[in-house]
Amino acid sequence: MKVPVNSIRAGNVIEYNGKLWVASKVQHITPGKGGAFVAIEAKALREGNKLQERFRSGEMIEQAHIEEREATFLFKDDNGYTFMDKENYEQLTIGSDVLDPDQARWLQDGMEVNVSLHEGTAVGVELPKSVTLAVVEADAVVKGQTASSSYKPAVVEGGIRVMVPPHIAVGTKLVINTADGTYMERAKD
Repeated sequence: MKVPVNSIRAGNVIEYNGKLWVASKVQHITPGKGGAFVAIEAKALREGNKLQERFRSGEMIEQAHIEEREATFLFKDDNGYTFMDKENYEQLTIGSDVLDPDQARWLQDGMEVNVSLHEGTAVGVELPKSVTLAVVEADAVVKGQTASSSYKPAVVEGGIRVMVPPHIAVGTKLVINTADGTYMERAKD
């Protein structure tokens, strides 16, 4: 089915040049001069090669027929990432060739995700838009430094480095954007 390229998100499967591609990174870019466009990085479903393509903002693209299933993340092992289908309680094992490492780093035990199936084969995993993680390592707060708009590096659960405002201390829970790994806000407890 044809859909506007603006509606494509990471994890969606598109049909382009006769192949199925899983979008791994989608950026909506509005340059200062000229029309807006969408830059898509995708990986071929069967072959594994990569694609980087730009589409004009209003362009239509073929989205493959995909069955969406709600699943819960259980664990990671040598075979890949194991999820439990919430409808029939079957376990789905998804290889690291399907789940991008940038996405996989945000997985937490019990996390609710949407798994995309094409003809019974898992082709993508859509994570929640944000995750809440605690800071495990951060530089000390320097008095008076909060007036500047600078950010400092911090490490959150899972060993992920994130740039955070200077007032963030160890133990603070943060809301992190899973699409690009940026700090959004402090978690409301």
